[in-house]
Amino acid sequence: MTTILLTVLGIVIFFAGLLISIAWHELGHLSTAKLFGVRVPQYMVGFGPTLWSRHKGETEYGIKAIPLGGYIRMIGMFPPGADGRIEARSTSPWRGMIEDARSAAYEELRPGDETRLFYTRKPWKRVIVMFAGPFMNLILAVAIFLGVFMTIGLNQQTTTVDTVVPCVVAQSENRDCRKGDPASPAKAAGLEKGDKIVAFDGEPVKDWATLSDRIRGTIGTASITVERDGREKVLQANLIANKVAKKDAQGQPVADQYVKAGYLGFGPGTAVVPLSFTDSLDRMGVMIESGVDSLIDLPSKVPDLWNATFNGEERKADSPMGVVGAARVGGEILGLGLPMENTVGMMLFLIAGFNLSLFLFNMLPLLPLDGGHIAGALWESLRRNVARVFRRPDPGPFDVAKLMPVAYVVAGIFICFTALVLVADVVNPVRIS
Repeated sequence: MTTILLTVLGIVIFFAGLLISIAWHELGHLSTAKLFGVRVPQYMVGFGPTLWSRHKGETEYGIKAIPLGGYIRMIGMFPPGADGRIEARSTSPWRGMIEDARSAAYEELRPGDETRLFYTRKPWKRVIVMFAGPFMNLILAVAIFLGVFMTIGLNQQTTTVDTVVPCVVAQSENRDCRKGDPASPAKAAGLEKGDKIVAFDGEPVKDWATLSDRIRGTIGTASITVERDGREKVLQANLIANKVAKKDAQGQPVADQYVKAGYLGFGPGTAVVPLSFTDSLDRMGVMIESGVDSLIDLPSKVPDLWNATFNGEERKADSPMGVVGAARVGGEILGLGLPMENTVGMMLFLIAGFNLSLFLFNMLPLLPLDGGHIAGALWESLRRNVARVFRRPDPGPFDVAKLMPVAYVVAGIFICFTALVLVADVVNPVRIS
């Protein structure tokens, strides 16, 4: 019963973080739109029926029933049609989409609003308004990640010995020791579980990455200074060349790739270690790079996601995960029974990762995403500047409404993908251990 209650609490906490993230995103749009004099009739967190709302000034602020998004409504998102009229009708379904979007942009138009329309603002101002929402998510993600890195820390390998490998076996073989296998250099040198390595060949080492690189770069004799029972002791080891896992640029082992390097033969312990500000920034950069790569690889994940949903195949750990899946993970985190520090750190990481994903996803230059409106404003600025340079007539504002048919197609693809992820998160969710 306690585990169930903790799981439910974890889901509730995640959705609370989700609502705050959405509200924070829309606040970026709202504040910059008001800064540039655009009238904003609505600021809403969620979709569907309104649960609560209140008017303050010219804007209605509210919360809706479905916590899966949010929006602000600005007057005059799109320019009028070629005939100058705000409303027009057409028998063409594609044209109808354009006109419906244009008409919606002028709902609640009041006298005096002619100077407060969004499309009349300079392109750079419109870029700021549309970028401000995703940027708020990026700020929140970076603040949370850096805060966790520098206070709670990350579970990292340390220079403390956890296991001593008894014999020399190539890591590519992945087998137990056999009779006749030579003793590992660590075993032969007398290294013991619990020893903390503080220096290698006379040079101090404070982290596993440095120690690992020193070991890999050494073949032959080396002195190893360890702390054991409160005292320092110097051991002599004879490192040999062995086939070990290859490392990537971030120092992480690459699956099924091996290199010849120096080998000592012990397994490092792990501990939650706070990072320095510089190391935290480096790790943040790695996470952003990884997020971009994941976004690029998203289409290639669809077949595996489909097979995991409908063909009973295993759900991969790097499989796309939606709000429902993330909420389930949030529930599992609280149900793991980890120390409070670890639990808080993992929950904050989950919320920060969601905000980073929101930023990257919204920056795609596709309507109806914020990036699509940014691309439209930049294109307008480019063609107006080109016209000015070549002394041509001003082409006027770029009519983003003409791209609404494409936006509906993109939205349809997103909806189908979201539905697939939702079903996968229900029938075959990503689980943590």
